[in-house]
Amino acid sequence: MRARGTLAVLIAVAAALPDPAPAQSWPARPLTMVVTFAAGGGDDVLARIIGPRLSQALGQPVVIENISGAGGMTGAARVAKAPRDGYQFVLGGTGPFAANQTLYRHPLYRAETDFAPVALLAEQPLLLLARKDFPANDLPAFIAYTKANQAHMQYGSPGVGSTSHLACVLLNAAIGLDVTNVPYRGGAPAYQDLIAGRIDYMCPYSSTATPQVRAGVLKAIAVLSKHRLPALPNVGSADEQGLPGFDAYQWFGLFLPRGTPAEIVSKLHDAAVAALDSPEVRERLDQIGASVVAPERRSSAYLQGFVARETSKWGAAIRAANIELE
Repeated sequence: MRARGTLAVLIAVAAALPDPAPAQSWPARPLTMVVTFAAGGGDDVLARIIGPRLSQALGQPVVIENISGAGGMTGAARVAKAPRDGYQFVLGGTGPFAANQTLYRHPLYRAETDFAPVALLAEQPLLLLARKDFPANDLPAFIAYTKANQAHMQYGSPGVGSTSHLACVLLNAAIGLDVTNVPYRGGAPAYQDLIAGRIDYMCPYSSTATPQVRAGVLKAIAVLSKHRLPALPNVGSADEQGLPGFDAYQWFGLFLPRGTPAEIVSKLHDAAVAALDSPEVRERLDQIGASVVAPERRSSAYLQGFVARETSKWGAAIRAANIELE
């Protein structure tokens, strides 16, 4: 009788364990990559560069879905609550997975614990971009003009809490400005108003800014980092133009819901690495001013620690600037 009881317990425990077959056969249908900001922004550009190569590596279509709102947290929160079967993952970055953890009084999730990190993909700096007729061509002249006229000026962003918004906030704080932010529902409408001269400047990703500068419709004042951008070699960095140590850049990584089977995390990681190593992807990223991270920084474990460090870094800057959103 005791043996029968033990056997019954073992059978019950085995029945309660997750079926390994889904992880072994994954993916068996199309996948969704959630982008946390509207179409046309820097996140969207990178997603559409890497998406086709992910599809090839996984043998299934990867559908890109833009879910914006709450500084990128709306889309990320949906993935955090998604089934743990690997069919929804999120392209996350600086804002939704680091800065917003401090910026918002009540973030919709805990970035460090509510996701299974997959791989860190790429990084790109942000630019200080002004309307074409802005009466300054470099950062010192921009600072002088803006300090004298800030009461009548506006800067744009693709949403409150976006990396672009935070970069401008930190820039304004560093040079002592109080300029009104005009938040838009994505990068594309913000660009439209900047080109039309209805706002004065933005701090966008290099991927979306570089084509506008090359076309001559907008003016690049500075690269908001310590180094110049190879795609725009004549634009000085903030560091060399009088803001030593200023470094605002966006990073991108892939995340699955917490509890996703390790086999699925590993398969998606390997597909992402294969996409990053594609000469076509590297060339496209180079053209937009983004860079693929080094191989030793692509592991899931590295991304886990990186998110913690980035959360701490941005948190300190946000608290120092006394910024908080509901």
